[in-house]
Order: sequence, then structure tokens, then C-alpha cells
Amino acid sequence: MIFELQQYNDLAFFLLRLVMAIIFAYHALPKLKSATTMSQAMAMPAGMIFMLGAVELLSSLGMLIGLYIQIAALLLAIVMIGAIYFKVMKWGVPFFAMDKIGWEFDLILLAASVFLFVHGGGAIGIQ
Repeated sequence: MIFELQQYNDLAFFLLRLVMAIIFAYHALPKLKSATTMSQAMAMPAGMIFMLGAVELLSSLGMLIGLYIQIAALLLAIVMIGAIYFKVMKWGVPFFAMDKIGWEFDLILLAASVFLFVHGGGAIGIQ
């Protein structure tokens, strides 16, 4: 290795968890507030949209405080697999597009979720 930075592993894990918590909470709140409106746009039942928002928000809180990180990461990975499936198979969203968010954003969130599922979330937080 060029740089010896292992002493910062826990901080790096915490920063990854913090960023994921912010992103998923930000995307969860509209689902919880306007599930009916979003269900029409996404062609999914409102109850499913609300449940999706609840999973995202609860998993975000787990990521933030460091509680059940691997379970939260697994749930978020499942959410992202579903998001990629819908974007690619149902809505025909390209990997990258200048006029909308492609599924490259979902793919990096899936990769981060899988990483935290496999490695855990580090020592910072409630264990």
C-alpha cells in the first residue's frame, strides 16, 4: 500500500454510513408523506410505497446510529435491487442520462449497501 491509513477505517465506515443515511432518509420522506401521489407516478400501490419509505427511513436511522447495520444494509441492498429492476425492466431508464437520473446512482448505492453488509459498519455507533 502507498498510504497506511488503517487507523481511519472506523471513521471511513462512519462517513459512508452517514452519507447513505442522508440519501436514503431524503428519498424516504416523500414516500411517507405522499405515498398516494407517488404511487400513481411509480405505478405501484400506495401501501407498498409507504412500506418502502418506512424501510428506507428505519434503515437510515440504523446506519446513522450504528444499530443493526448489516440488517439495514441488507434491506437497503434489496431496495436498490428493486429500484434497478424497475428502472431497467419497467421504465426503460438508461444507465446514464443527461436529462434524468440513470440507474448508475442506484448501482453505487447497491454496491455501498453490499459492502456494509459484508464488512459491517465499523466501531463508531451503538453496537
